Amino acid sequence: MKILVLGSGAREHALAWKFAQSNRISGLFIAPGNAGTEEHGVNLPHLNPNDVEAVTKACKDRSINLVFVGPEDPLANGIVDALSKSSINAIGPGKDAAMLESSKVFSKAFMKSHAIPTAGAKEFDNAAAFEKHINRRKGRFVIKKSGLAAGKGVLESEDKSELLEFGKRVLETDTLLVEDYLEGWEVSVFALSDGVGYKLLPFCADFKKAMDNDLGLNTGGMGAICPVPLVSQSLEKLIIQKIVEPTFSGLKKDGLTYRGVVYFGIMVTESGPKLLEYNVRFGDPETQVLMPLIQSDLVSLCEAMLSGTIDKFPLQISTDSALGVVVASGGYPDEYKKGVIVESLPNPKVKNQLVFHAATKRDDQGRIVTGGGRCFTVVGTGPNTLSANCAAYKAVPDVVFEGAWWRHDIGKKYFMNE
Repeated sequence: MKILVLGSGAREHALAWKFAQSNRISGLFIAPGNAGTEEHGVNLPHLNPNDVEAVTKACKDRSINLVFVGPEDPLANGIVDALSKSSINAIGPGKDAAMLESSKVFSKAFMKSHAIPTAGAKEFDNAAAFEKHINRRKGRFVIKKSGLAAGKGVLESEDKSELLEFGKRVLETDTLLVEDYLEGWEVSVFALSDGVGYKLLPFCADFKKAMDNDLGLNTGGMGAICPVPLVSQSLEKLIIQKIVEPTFSGLKKDGLTYRGVVYFGIMVTESGPKLLEYNVRFGDPETQVLMPLIQSDLVSLCEAMLSGTIDKFPLQISTDSALGVVVASGGYPDEYKKGVIVESLPNPKVKNQLVFHAATKRDDQGRIVTGGGRCFTVVGTGPNTLSANCAAYKAVPDVVFEGAWWRHDIGKKYFMNE
């Protein structure tokens, strides 16, 4: 079987790493890929994942049997619909179902329609009405850009001037939601859907804030753990009952076919779990801590999703824990440099340590250079979160490039719960 992974991030490197372990593949391609994915397959550096026609042609030219779509943009652009018309199998929802992520307004309406617990929200497409609403309310609120924003379309604040400035900037090009601020702790839940049934993966938690102790600006994610020690069996059952099951019954009721990954971003509050958002693909950095714990063959798992047999699939998950630390470029999540030479990386042969590249490239001298804000995810594994933390942080300082930085407390707040 020949497989194409679309994307260039650490998520796609983790997927390529996992696919490469299968003895069922005869070819693995990554488009555009990065300096890490080239170790596992053939990069197609000039193939744009958002160019539907070019991706379809590449699949036909190389006799690709399966496309795994990593990022959200191609899904929102309808790449799965186009590939399906050419009889090319793809993991991911069609354009209609992808609106669960590509439109916050659509997803909020879906939640309300199917009685899924979530934060109260009000939609705005007019600056004057938005300003009036903010000025007459007190407290902390969350503003969300309706469309895709690469993890940077959200602001939490109680500063009215900050809220107004952010919201008016969003309204220049998009609609927005003003949501009630929820107190609690977050958990990331991923379900693999075959259009009828689903299989849940171990729960994850990511760390979105830039600075230690969950302070600073929002980012695409500065680290993640899997599983989450705070998640009890009773909480897991409640999340399935209140959020996961109503979502899948809602998809069926609304006629939205879904063969792919559903992400549930959940806030666990004093009054129970509430859904913050959907994503329609694997998360980053959660994928980097999920893939090392999946013991089943990823090709076989994808086939079960495509054939409608996910319920019967004997999914095998390691009892270990995994913890990932993102090494970012100086200045991220604000302005940052690209093309910085990477001077060193951890020894790839060390047990319980993995390094996943994000948007790295090789320059004309063959040196690895950075290509994004979040440059690497260093993953440690072990029998519990603490040991996984130790393994990851032992390797992190070996990622050396000018301006490199990372959080120092990934997973720390969960140690006491193990």
